[in-house]
Formats: sequence, C-alpha cells, structure tokens
Amino acid sequence: MEIVTGLLSSFGLSSAAGLNAYLPLLIVGLLQRFGVLHFPDSYALLSNTWVLLGIAAVGALDFVGDKIPGIDHALHIFGGIVNAAAGAILFASHSGLTHLSPSVSLLLGFAVAASVQMGRTALRPVSTAMTAGLGNPVVSAAEDGTSLGLTLSALFAPLLSGLLMLALLYLAWRVWQRRPGRGSPSAL
Repeated sequence: MEIVTGLLSSFGLSSAAGLNAYLPLLIVGLLQRFGVLHFPDSYALLSNTWVLLGIAAVGALDFVGDKIPGIDHALHIFGGIVNAAAGAILFASHSGLTHLSPSVSLLLGFAVAASVQMGRTALRPVSTAMTAGLGNPVVSAAEDGTSLGLTLSALFAPLLSGLLMLALLYLAWRVWQRRPGRGSPSAL
C-alpha cells in the first residue's frame, strides 16, 4: 500500500506543479524545513532559507501576473519548462516511497507537470474567448486553489489526491468539449 500512496502522492505533487510551479515547491520546502516532511538529502536545498525566499518572491510575481489577461498567456508559455521542472523535482523527491529510480521519477514528474501545464495553456484561451479576458483572474484563482488542494492532499491524503486528479481530468475534458469553434462531434 505504501507504494500506491507514494505514487499517488508523487503524481499529485507533479500535477499541482503543472497548475502552479511555486506553490507546491514552497509548501514542500517549508514542511521539510520545519521537520513535518523528511526527504532524501539530495532535496535538502528545497528547505534552504534563500531558496524558499526566491520561490516565494517569484511565486508572488507569477500569482499577480497570472491574473492579468495577456500577461497570463506569456507566463504560461514561459511556465511550460518551469512547471515541468518543478513537477520533476517534486515527483523525484518521493522516489524513495515509490521505489522508482531517480531518472524514471524525474521523467514521470516532468511529463505529468508538462501535460497539466499544456492542458492549462490550451484551455485558458477558452476563458479569454468566452469572457473577453474578464474570467481569467477567476480561472487563475481556481487553478491556484486546486494546486493548493492537490499539494496538501498529495502530502497528507494521497488517495484523495488521486480522486482530485481524476476529477480534474474529467473537468478539463468537459471544458475542452465545449470550446468555441469545436465543430460537431461527427467532425472528429
């Protein structure tokens, strides 16, 4: 059972990083710094004061910028690599629990976070088109809240994290199906 919960935790953290790279890194770093979590020594840098301050500062800029239509799209393009890298680090930080090699863990985390980030980047124009950009701050806040929920559930309730990830996949699929200009289902 430990392997399953370790995998769900790893997938949850990397999914959360796909939505917001900085929030899960900050939470994991703070929890490690205060002794709530214990990761391998190779991830001790996450709990360094200067690293935490840097993550918090850049995360705050990203938090504000992601609420501004136009800037949010630029951040999503730039965030593709940042979010994927954060997902790789977070997934691999749990590699001891999943019994996967670090390289496989890094690849899986990268792929999961990149997939979530690409989906988010593809779906944001739907919000922009449907609301003339006015809905983007709401969507961004929902992404941040979901990232927070996924992070905390991945760390403290991995089975719930798995259910949240399934719900997110379903929601993304439903939004994608309703996007403007999609055409009829028979056109697929």
